[in-house]
Amino acid sequence: MTADLLARSAGDSPPGATGAEAPVPPVPAAEYAERTAALRRAMRRRGLTALALTSPENIHYLLGLDHLGHFAFTLLVLPRSGAPVLVARSMERHTLRGQVPHARHAPYGDGRDPARVVARELRRACPDGGTVGVEEQSMAFPPAVLARIRSLRPELAWADCSALPARRRRIKSPAETALVRSAAAISGVGMRAALAAADVGVSERTVAAQAQRAMTEAGGAQPGFVPLIRSTRRLGQEHVTWGDHRIVTGEGLFVELSGCVRRYHAPMSRTLYCAEPPPGAREAAEGAYAGLAAAREALVPGARTGEVFAAWAGAVAEVTGRRPRRHHCGYLTGAGFPPSWVGGGPVLGIRAGGGTRVRPGMVFHLMSWVELPAGYVVSDTALVGADGCELLTRAPDASPCPPVSGEAPYELP
Repeated sequence: MTADLLARSAGDSPPGATGAEAPVPPVPAAEYAERTAALRRAMRRRGLTALALTSPENIHYLLGLDHLGHFAFTLLVLPRSGAPVLVARSMERHTLRGQVPHARHAPYGDGRDPARVVARELRRACPDGGTVGVEEQSMAFPPAVLARIRSLRPELAWADCSALPARRRRIKSPAETALVRSAAAISGVGMRAALAAADVGVSERTVAAQAQRAMTEAGGAQPGFVPLIRSTRRLGQEHVTWGDHRIVTGEGLFVELSGCVRRYHAPMSRTLYCAEPPPGAREAAEGAYAGLAAAREALVPGARTGEVFAAWAGAVAEVTGRRPRRHHCGYLTGAGFPPSWVGGGPVLGIRAGGGTRVRPGMVFHLMSWVELPAGYVVSDTALVGADGCELLTRAPDASPCPPVSGEAPYELP
């Protein structure tokens, strides 16, 4: 054994092993301070004494914590004043010390009930009772744990505050936008690698391997979703990804992926036919690209999400003669942790009749999904600016559906 290994076996950690060094946070410290201050102002308006948040995305938004330890119960107690408190496993102490030294760690050991630690911290934050805002819609907040917390603190009132931090995360700051742009560049690298690898006789697995390798080598982190890569025969199996299937003539390949930078994502998708496409595929491709162009044109500040959906559906129907059956043509995205890149909890989608106002700084995964006369999907990440919408993922620009002889490839206007 080397001296270094001997030191570790004796219980000593080599320099830097504790993670005490502070990495560069995703956004400037002043931005975190303003986010916390704004949320506390909202708490006062609603009469909340403290917040109890468990979504990894909300904890990341307020503190910058970026790790994969959220599979174990983790909760942020944000009091009206004073340091935020992270209730997390004891073994996460080095990560928390290194990434969020400004937050106090309230640890619990394996086999111990984290609800008791949360109840203790809420007693400190709310010594005279009061109302605690709880993220009831978080997928990371087991109902049994919440029930135990409430039973241990019966004098407290409780209010669902799931929408409170989520609404603040809808608008991306310039620092966040820069991270999304970086993720979009990595998405393009991954998509080019996937489409270059795809061919008749090539397996879905091979395409996935090339896409993931390219994104990792380009500087990408683990995305919330692995690339979703499958034959168009399985297109309707929404969240199924690669297998051992090999591409055959007349069959399309669907590729949906996202680069990830500091947890920020920029999803995109393309559909590829490696040989002469089947009947209806060209018409579906033309409809999909027309729909994407129409949705992009409609996605402007002040528009309602339902208006964007109507523009998309109308453009697809004009080309294909069929009203699309898809339930949405995009959704809000940004920072995300596995198992999703949409940010956890309920998804703000661009749906029929949607009443949400589009605002500058919103980032959407804008999708044009056509099922008839054939399956064809194209999507890009769209940033809403002051005057319109910018597609951040534009590679490759031309449709991968091969044109017939003498025709130009479909291009996005």
